[in-house]
Formats: sequence, C-alpha cells, structure tokens
Amino acid sequence: MKTSIWLREIRRRANSWFIITMLGALVIIMPVAYVILSFFQPTGENWEHIKEYLLADYIKGSVILVGSVGFISTTIGVVLAWIVAAYEFPFRKQFKWLLIIPLAIPPYIAAYTYSTMTSYTGVIQSFFRNHFDYHFTPGTIEIMSLRGAVFVLTLFLYPYVYMIALNYFEKQSGSYIESAKTLGLNGFQMFFRLGLPIARPAIIAGSMLVIFEVLSDYGVASFFGVRTISTAIFQTWFGMYDIHAAMRLAAWLLVIILGIFMLERFLRKGRKYDTNVTQSRPLARKRLRGWTAWVAFLTCSAVFLSAFLIPFVQLISWSLKTFEKVWRSDFVSLITNSLLAALIGALIISFFAILAARTINLYPSASSNLLARIMTSGYAVPGAVVAIGVLALFITLDEKLAFIYPKLLGVESGTLVLSMSIAMLITGYVIRFMAQGFNAIESGYTKVPPSYREASFLLGRGLTYTFWKVEFPLLRGSILIGFALAFLEIMKELPLTLLLRPFNFDTLATRTYQYAIDERIYEAAPSSLLLICLSILSVIIILKFEEK
Repeated sequence: MKTSIWLREIRRRANSWFIITMLGALVIIMPVAYVILSFFQPTGENWEHIKEYLLADYIKGSVILVGSVGFISTTIGVVLAWIVAAYEFPFRKQFKWLLIIPLAIPPYIAAYTYSTMTSYTGVIQSFFRNHFDYHFTPGTIEIMSLRGAVFVLTLFLYPYVYMIALNYFEKQSGSYIESAKTLGLNGFQMFFRLGLPIARPAIIAGSMLVIFEVLSDYGVASFFGVRTISTAIFQTWFGMYDIHAAMRLAAWLLVIILGIFMLERFLRKGRKYDTNVTQSRPLARKRLRGWTAWVAFLTCSAVFLSAFLIPFVQLISWSLKTFEKVWRSDFVSLITNSLLAALIGALIISFFAILAARTINLYPSASSNLLARIMTSGYAVPGAVVAIGVLALFITLDEKLAFIYPKLLGVESGTLVLSMSIAMLITGYVIRFMAQGFNAIESGYTKVPPSYREASFLLGRGLTYTFWKVEFPLLRGSILIGFALAFLEIMKELPLTLLLRPFNFDTLATRTYQYAIDERIYEAAPSSLLLICLSILSVIIILKFEEK
C-alpha cells in the first residue's frame, strides 16, 4: 500500500519543473560526493608527509582564525544592529545602509590595502614621521600576521551578522522590548537580558555565514602567511601537483564544517525559539541626546570609516597614479571576462533557483525540504572544496567521453575538453552560490498567496502559464535580488576562480590578487576599484528592492 502511494506521489510530481529541479540538485551534490569519497582512496607519499608534519598546523590555523573572526565580527555586528534598531541619533538612517556597504570590498583587496597603509613606507607611518617626527616601534601597527588576518576579515565580514540581526531587532522584538520597559529595564539590561537571548537564532545564522566565509578564504590567509586548510589545498595542488592529496585536504575541511554544524546543534539542544507573528511589531526607537547620541554616532562612524571609506579613498589615490600604466589592451578583456562569467553564472543560478523554489512551493513535504537543503548546500562548502569536487567530476567526464572527442570535435585523443573550459568554472559558481538565488526567491514566494495560483488552475491554466502570468510579476523583485546577490558573490570570488579558470582566462579578482602577490600594490588599485564599484551597484540594487 505504501509503495503504491509513493509511486502515485512520484507520478503526480513528474513534470518538467520537478525533473529539471532534481537534475540541478544532482549536479550540485555530485562534486561534494567526489570529495567525500576521497577518504576511501589510497594515499600517496605527499599525503603521508602532509599528515605527519603539516596537517595539525593547518587545522590549528583554521580553528584560531574561525574562532577569533567569528567572535569579534559577531560582537561588532550585533552591537551595531542594536544601536541602529533601538535608538534614534544623528544620521541613523544613513548609517543603516552605510554599514552594509563594506560587503562590496572583497577581504583580499582590503588585506593588501591595509598592509601597505600600515607598513613603514605607508601613509600612516609616513604621516607621523613627517609631521610629528614620531617613529612607531617595529611591529606596532603592521598587520602582516595572523593578527592582520583577523582584523581584515572581521572588519569586512561583520555586515553578515549586522544585516540579519538588524532585521530581527527591527521587525520582531518590538512587543518584547515594550514589555521589558514596563518592568523598568534600562538599555543595557534590555540588550543583555532580552535582546541577545531572543535574537540568538538570527545571530547564529549571521555568525555561520561569517564562519563559512573565513573557512573559504584564501586571499587574506595566503597574503598574510597564515596556514589554513584552504591555503594548504592550493599549495598541494599547485606546489606538489597532487590532486588526490588536495582532495583529501578538502575532505578534512568538510569534516571541520560538519563539526561546527554539530556543535551548534548540540548547544541549541532542548531550546526552542518561537515568534508570535500576530503580536510582533516594529521596534519603537528611543531618541538619544547629549553624549549618548555622540557615542552612537562616533561608534557607527568609526566602523564605517575603517571598513569602507579609508580603504576606498586610498584605492582612488593609488588608481589616479597608476591608471595609465595599468590600462592596457587586456584590461578590457578582464572586465569582459568578469562581467560575462558573473552574468552567465547569475542567470543560471536564477533559472534553477526559480525551478527549485516553485517545486518546493507546489509540493511542500519533508522531501521538498531535503531538496532545498541540497540545492543550497554549496554555500556551506568552501570554494576550494567545491573546486576540487568540480574538477574531479569534469576529469571523470572527460575520461568517459574521450572516445567521442576525436570524431566529434576533431581534437587529438586524450585531449581534455570539459575540464579546460569555462563551463567548469561556471558550474563551480552555480554550485557555490545557488543559495543566494534560491533563498531570495523562496522568501518571495511567501508573499504570493496560494489562492492566486489555485484560481489560475481552476480556469484550466497550466503550470507554465500560471507562473508567467500570475507568479512572475509578484516575484520580479525577489528574482532581481537573488540575481544581484549571485552576481555580487561571483564578481568577488577568488579561490574558486583561481582553481577552475581556463588557461589565460583572468578576471578582475584574479588579476588584482596577482598584482598584490607580486607586491605591485599600486597597480592592483584600478582593478580593485572597478571591482568594488560593480559590487556597490549590486548592493544598491539589493537594498532598493528589499525596502519595497
């Protein structure tokens, strides 16, 4: 009986929307499965050397970086979110979105900018020597160390926590705060005894995003010489030319991520969080006066200056000095490659995100929730891990299709076709950033009343007609937000692009990193500035449509 019910359910869902969605989920999960299977493959001499002498240091570096950045960025993000949500002070409305803008600056760009500014010949030390005849003790403000990596990653990743916590404080905590005021709690008591506990799910969600970004980071850690598993994957791949050892390191990185997930679930064990939507209302802000207003203003100003304005102005200054030198014939190709890869990747992500979100909305069930987790699992996996899995998958496909290539494409036998193409890079982008498009569109579906779709079905209209005529007009803003988020992430992505790009295919991100690694910091400024401006445009689009 159960089998017949199951088969009937499959037949009911077996339409083109469902089938394409399942194929998309399969493509996303296969590269990760390849990495996991590396645990069961025989090891070589390189892996034995890494395991005996290096692995412990790599894990230690990753844990220290994740713990430090996770704690400090969460603290900054939550404090700023509470200040902006709970209080009225000068320029609060401007700071509300200005504090999100640092997301537009990739951390690896901030890393070389701040390291140069704080060096002996940098603008900071030169200013104090020339104007005050003051010499800093060596090592006082230089940041070419683990300390610098923590500083940069914290400063440019806190907006993940800030955005989510701010949304929760503004829209969900009003009734609780009003009740707390009647009990005589002051601002500090409301924050520590009420604000933090009730916003814990939102804070954890933002913190997990920060942790994923830190584990995925390669540019900052490699530039500052910090040993992490992500940098080890690159060194093993490009230094030892050992893809199997790199895959095993990627598998260890997955183990750390699963451990973080399990730890978070264990700490949350037995605790339930529920919000009564009917009673929730926006938070009524308290107007600050006197010195308290100045404290709030200066706190927000200091973070915005450090996390965006100072490095942005410095990049403009360097760009004016080196623009003519850097602007060569291939600079146009850098812009074209970056825009083309981001555009194609974001379009494919939007396509599959629409299919997945609609399928899950049409057929809500436990299997649908599992499908959603599979489709968005790529964002929880570092870019280096995704790259390793995608490369292994495409090499296997090349091996299976090798007998077709000579006749079909006229190439020599044994030529790698798929694993040397831009298709592999785009596949990596789609797997890595599917969550951005899917989450935006899924949230948009909560604003589409099911009765609209049901009325269309009653009139004899099909699934496709109903989507284009009924659902798409209501989802247009959410789709654009998802597209802009995916476009923004792809433009900034470094490790995955470095590992999967075809030969002689450079983007603004990879060229910027190459200049920085070669210590040609000033030459890296124009491409960095252009990359940041394109990212700011994406952020503005997101903020504009989220306000509607």
